Amino acid sequence: MKIVKKIYKKVLFVGLLIYAVFVFISQQNTLNTYNKEVSKYKKDIEEAKETKESLIAMKDNINSPEYIEEIAREKLGMYLPNERVFIDIGK
Repeated sequence: MKIVKKIYKKVLFVGLLIYAVFVFISQQNTLNTYNKEVSKYKKDIEEAKETKESLIAMKDNINSPEYIEEIAREKLGMYLPNERVFIDIGK
């Protein structure tokens, strides 16, 4: 009877050890997945901050005469009076 109890205890101990190792490995995999998501979200936040900063700079610059002149030239094809315009025919 004592031999059976010792064997039973050893099997139970090995089973619990295997279970603990399995739980540790699965939790480590889950933790790695979460860390990857965190780094992705940090990158997204940084990109959003850069976009926000560029939009704020554009907002501050939008009513300046230089910006209005630039848009008039590039988007609308407008030029100042008596200004020489050179057109590249190679395009």
